[in-house]
Amino acid sequence: MVPSEIRALFAMVARPEVVSLAGGAPYVSALPLDAVGSMVGDLVAGKGAEVLQYGSAQGDETLRELICEVMALEGVQGSADDVVVTVGAQQALDLITKIFIDPGDVVLAEAPSYVGALGTFASYQADVVHVPLDDAGLIPSALRDTLDRLRREGRRVKFLYTVPTFQNPAGVTLTAARRTQVLEICAEYDVLVIEDNPYGLLGYEGEPMRALRADDPDRVIYLGSFSKTIASGLRVGWVLAPHAVRAKLVLAAESAILCPSNFSQLAVREYLLTQPWREQIKAFREMYRERRDAMLDALDQLMPDGCTWTRPGGGFFVWATLPEGLDAKAMAPRAIADRVAYVPGTGFYADGGGRRNMRLSFCFPEPHRIREGVRRLAAVVEKEIRLRDTFGGVEHDGPGGVHTPGPGIV
Repeated sequence: MVPSEIRALFAMVARPEVVSLAGGAPYVSALPLDAVGSMVGDLVAGKGAEVLQYGSAQGDETLRELICEVMALEGVQGSADDVVVTVGAQQALDLITKIFIDPGDVVLAEAPSYVGALGTFASYQADVVHVPLDDAGLIPSALRDTLDRLRREGRRVKFLYTVPTFQNPAGVTLTAARRTQVLEICAEYDVLVIEDNPYGLLGYEGEPMRALRADDPDRVIYLGSFSKTIASGLRVGWVLAPHAVRAKLVLAAESAILCPSNFSQLAVREYLLTQPWREQIKAFREMYRERRDAMLDALDQLMPDGCTWTRPGGGFFVWATLPEGLDAKAMAPRAIADRVAYVPGTGFYADGGGRRNMRLSFCFPEPHRIREGVRRLAAVVEKEIRLRDTFGGVEHDGPGGVHTPGPGIV
């Protein structure tokens, strides 16, 4: 186990003079905190004996039924009996990996991929093999080629891990046509799919995308979370799995935590029952859209030639690529010295890739702070370009080299 690239930044970026474009913390102050506070107070006063007691390892039954209503917005038809409530989606990832992975087993993951998932896979000694993305999401032909190669090598792939909608860190979304292709390829090679979907309801244009799980309930294990649509501090997520897998998840959860927090579960349950949560999600979408637009406008206006970035249709993140010869990881301390922070791309690869990449988060800072952060970042990049032109650029070998595949259209 090794420290996360993101966690390692926390102490430095917490300083008020630093504009942090690093962490993906949702802007929970946009919640109606007075109403939520009253709701929680009434819940404890009226049902304290239940709220403050142990619960079941599978989670509160009414909450699981409500979770099915939430997933239905993305076309998922699930039974509450096959839902397991977890301590955030991160615990769901840990439980699934514990169940399926023996040391040396292969996990396929997008390149780049969510840093928390890579840390979990590493802790169980999985061998992560990356499959490249472009601006339309995971590339089906590359998935097939990778599976062919691994089959020839006699290596068994346990599952494909994917964040298909507003991906973390790249911000890209798997198109509808590619979703069908990915599911067909995984069925052909008998590969399980882990669909991690924390951002699916936070799209800025149109209706939510249809989840992978909606079209293949027998092969896809779906992970969800209330961290982005209600509050991350409650730590309530869930997993929807085929019935046989669900039974193993409950056993694994019992051994890990006995049961998830009853207080947090019933607070979420009460919120879904009594608060206008659909309207609140719309408010979040409008707020995050404004911040996304502020970041993209600032990048368009200020970043030097040679830089590219994605243009996300939802979620929290922009994935940027620096000009050739620059190293985002080496540049990060100098950026913090100039009072701006980002996450270097190396944290999102298991194989040393991403040296020219940065994840930029727009979810937490207000628009004027985002613009100021990009202004500072652009100045740092300009200095790095001048240093490169004077002393020569950094050469990267292997996956971390300048030809690392991935999204990045200006």
